[in-house]
Amino acid sequence: MKLLLKGGRVLMPALKNEQASEKSMDALLDVLIEDGRITAIGDNLSESDVDTVIQLKKEQWVTPGLVDIHVHFRDPGQGSKETIATGALAAAAGGFTTVCMMPNTSPTIDSVSVLEYVEQAARKTKINVLTVPAVTKGLEGKELTAMGTLVSKGAVAFSDDGMPIESAGIMRKALEYAKMFGVAIVCHAEDPSLCGCGVMHEGYYSTRLGLPGIPSSAESTMVARDIELARQTGGHVHFAHLSCKESVALIRQAKKEGLNVTSETTPHNLALTDATICDYDPNFKMYGPLRAADDQAALIEGILDGTIDAIATDHAPHTPEEKLLTFNEAPRGVIGLETSLGVILTHFYHSGKLSALDVVRLMSTAAAECYGLKDAGILRQGMPADITVIDPELSWTVDPNRFFSKSKNCPFNGQTLQGKAILTIAKGEIVYDESGLLDGKNQAELLASV
Repeated sequence: MKLLLKGGRVLMPALKNEQASEKSMDALLDVLIEDGRITAIGDNLSESDVDTVIQLKKEQWVTPGLVDIHVHFRDPGQGSKETIATGALAAAAGGFTTVCMMPNTSPTIDSVSVLEYVEQAARKTKINVLTVPAVTKGLEGKELTAMGTLVSKGAVAFSDDGMPIESAGIMRKALEYAKMFGVAIVCHAEDPSLCGCGVMHEGYYSTRLGLPGIPSSAESTMVARDIELARQTGGHVHFAHLSCKESVALIRQAKKEGLNVTSETTPHNLALTDATICDYDPNFKMYGPLRAADDQAALIEGILDGTIDAIATDHAPHTPEEKLLTFNEAPRGVIGLETSLGVILTHFYHSGKLSALDVVRLMSTAAAECYGLKDAGILRQGMPADITVIDPELSWTVDPNRFFSKSKNCPFNGQTLQGKAILTIAKGEIVYDESGLLDGKNQAELLASV
């Protein structure tokens, strides 16, 4: 099959080790796809022998497929919240062609047998679902998993996400072993002794609401510890869901020293603060928690100056019944695959804080680089045809009841966002379409085939 995208604004940021002025791309061009790969990018490409031609508007973006390096699909064991199939469909609807799945399933992804189950289910989806197995068996923080074997079976990084690794000795060993295999340890930075029974950021609003707080030091002390361990071992530590200004400052200094440290933050931590929690709605309960306005400002500064490498959703589905519990009792976590792009475009692109290339870098190219994903986040001739078409001006209202995710725990419910993925192509196939540009293609049939 040959597919030609004509006349869109093609956006490809420079890769980490390239000169931005020489290698970034921002131009009105055509993109030709054949047999699952990009075969040409240029002006006025020929339409001869092309099966499908999609004429885009010059305002519509053609980008490398979005990459989310932090999702929870709850499969195996908790399919009522999300399955690999429904999670992949939600990802496609959000413009994501590659996602990296965390290990806190039941059973935990800590062995070859569970990893093979996940990868077999992933192969049945139309996008790229990659796996981040556990650092320690059972997420217990005591005994390392068989990292070498798991890497040989497809693991792209390791994490005990959802649980901190309390033992500095175990974390040091993990970094040493991971370095041998060229992969990152993804750190859930949380000191349980400081976090205690906290459920939101410790500050003015936790006091006003009478809810136990989580001090920023619960995160930043673990960030400081693991930066020091990265310094000692030379291993790659990646910090997940950053939330506070102290963590940003520590990582900024670590990068100045040349340490192998990367990080991510979430759309909700960038767009919301603890002031949002005014009516005890558990859909605003997550980790890292929504923090104060000065923390939010530090996160924004961090993504602008390159301290924070990527934006990741930390897509964490829970059933409505769980999220109907009190704020204290409800589980932490919110979904984000179907709102992430719209939130970033609305709050940061349309406000002028981020350029179009910045958005693509943070949500695709640099995200893939955090885990060393060689076939993701790149829109160039010869690469796999993982492409997202974005209408940055499309206005829409968030309605979780219309999501493809099984879960509805969304902190942006009812908000009007500006910007959306309208066409998602993975491995050369159209896996999501609401562009209205495909003649004779029925959206219901398309979704049934995913």
